[in-house]
Amino acid sequence: MTHYSNPVLDADWPDPDAVRVGDDYWLIASSFNRAPGLPVLHSRDLVSWEHVANALPAVPPAGHYALPRHGSGVWAPSLRHHDGLFWIVYPDPDHGIFVLTAADPRGPWSEPWCLLPGQGLIDPCPLWADDGRAYLVHGWAKSRAGVKNRLTVVEVDPALRRAVGPARTVVDGDELPGFRTLEGPKLYQRDGWYWIFAPAGGVATGWQTAFRSRSVWGPYEHRVVLEQGDTPVNGPHQGAWVDTPDGHDWFLHFQDRGVFGRVVHLQPVRWDDDGWPVLGDEGRPVLAHPTPVPGAEPGEPVRSDDFSAPGLAPRWHWQANPVDGWAVADGAGTLRLPAQPSARGNLRDQGAVLCQQLPGQPSTWETRVALSGDAPGTRAGVAVLGREYAWAGLLRTPVGVEVTVRRGGTYGDEEILAQEPVPGGATSVVLRTAVDAEGAVTWSWRPDPPAEGDGAAAAEWHEAAAPWQARVGHWIGAEVGLFSSAPLGADLRPDDGGTFGPVRVAVAGKDA
Repeated sequence: MTHYSNPVLDADWPDPDAVRVGDDYWLIASSFNRAPGLPVLHSRDLVSWEHVANALPAVPPAGHYALPRHGSGVWAPSLRHHDGLFWIVYPDPDHGIFVLTAADPRGPWSEPWCLLPGQGLIDPCPLWADDGRAYLVHGWAKSRAGVKNRLTVVEVDPALRRAVGPARTVVDGDELPGFRTLEGPKLYQRDGWYWIFAPAGGVATGWQTAFRSRSVWGPYEHRVVLEQGDTPVNGPHQGAWVDTPDGHDWFLHFQDRGVFGRVVHLQPVRWDDDGWPVLGDEGRPVLAHPTPVPGAEPGEPVRSDDFSAPGLAPRWHWQANPVDGWAVADGAGTLRLPAQPSARGNLRDQGAVLCQQLPGQPSTWETRVALSGDAPGTRAGVAVLGREYAWAGLLRTPVGVEVTVRRGGTYGDEEILAQEPVPGGATSVVLRTAVDAEGAVTWSWRPDPPAEGDGAAAAEWHEAAAPWQARVGHWIGAEVGLFSSAPLGADLRPDDGGTFGPVRVAVAGKDA
C-alpha cells in the first residue's frame, strides 16, 4: 500500500478549489496580480499534480494591471463543471465577480465577463441546484466593503450573466461565538441538504466549518470539521470537497507557511451517523495516509526549464500584465529578457519580473546569466521577491561588468550587499540561488566558462554575500524571479539585457 505525505503540493497554491470529471481532477488557485493568472493543475490520483495551463492570460481591466498591483487581482476562485463546460468564478475585490468558461481545462478559456460588479465581493462559488435554479455564495472584504465575517447568497441566471434576485446574508459570523473572518465559502448539495464549506478564524490560525440547511436561504446549522488540534498544521482550512469514482470523499485545503506561501494538504473524509462530514483524523489534519489510488506515486509540478520549447511554460508568470517583447523564448535553449526601463530601479515596481513560487522545502536554482549592453546601470539577475526583495546578478558599470547582490523594499533605494568585478572582463557567470528550510537565501557564482586552471579550483563557487532572509509577499509566499532592467532614459539597443541558460531546480535533494 502506497502512502502520501502532506502537503501534497508543497508550494504557494493559495485558496485551492478542485473538481473531478470522470477520472480526472482539476485544481485552480488564487493568482492575485500575477499574469498569466488562474493556474490550472491536473491529476489522476489527487497526489501527483501537473501544472498544465493558466486560464487568464491577462488580468482585467488590462490597463489597471499593466503595473504590479500587489495583493489585488484574482482572489479565491471556484471551479465547477456544468452543462459540458468548466466554469471559473473569481473575485477581484476592487472590481467585482468575474466568470470564464472552457470545454477543456487546458484551454482555450473564454474572455472573462463581470457577473456582479462592486467592491469587496470576494470568494464566490456557484451552484446549479436540483431545483433547476442557480445560486452564488460569496464573502466580504472589509478593506473594500466595510463589512466581513458574513456569507451572502444571491440567485443568478444559469448562464452566470446576471443576478435575478436580491442578495441575502445567510450566515452572519458575528452571531456565532468565537467566529471571525468567515470567508472562502463553497456551496454544494448532498442528501437533500445545502452545504456551505467555509473557513473562519484567519488564514494562519483558523479552522474549517461545515454549514447545512434544507433551504439555500437557511437557517444553517454548523460544525467545526477540521482544526489544528495537537498537529503542526496551522490554520487548516479553505479548499475543495471532491469524491473519487469509487465513492470515497476527500478534502483539499491549504496551510499558511509564511514565506513558503499557502501549501495544499489532502484529507480523507467520512460521514458520521448524523450526516456530518468528518475530515482528516477525527477532525485533525493527517500528516500521512494511504493514497486514494493504490500504487499512486506522489509528485509535484516541474520547476526546471531547459527552454527547449518555444514560448514560456505555464510554470512562469509576470508581476503584471505582460507586453510583447518582455521575453524572447524561441526554443533554442536560452531565454532572453530585453532590459526594461525602470524609473526607480525597484523590482516591486517592475512588471517584467518572470517568477515561480518558492518551493516549501530547501531548494537550489542554478542558471547561466549573460549581460549585453553598454549603458551603465543595465542589469540582469535572479531575485527572491516578497514585500522586500534581494537579487544577485550582473551590473554594467562605467568600467565593466560586476557581480552584485542588492536588496530593496517598497520605498527607498536598493542597498548594496556585495559587488565585485567579473574576472577577465567576462559578461556572463553561472549563478546559484540556495534557499534553506527557514527561507534564508544564499547566492553564489562561478565564472562562465571557468577560468583557466586546474579542474575543480577553476570552477569554484564564490559565495556572493551573507545569507538574506526572504520575506512574504502580499497574500502570497516569496517568489524566485528572472529579470533585466536599465535606468529610465538609458540608450538601449534591442539586444541589450539578460540572457538566461537552462534553469535547473533541485528541491530537498530531488530534481525538480
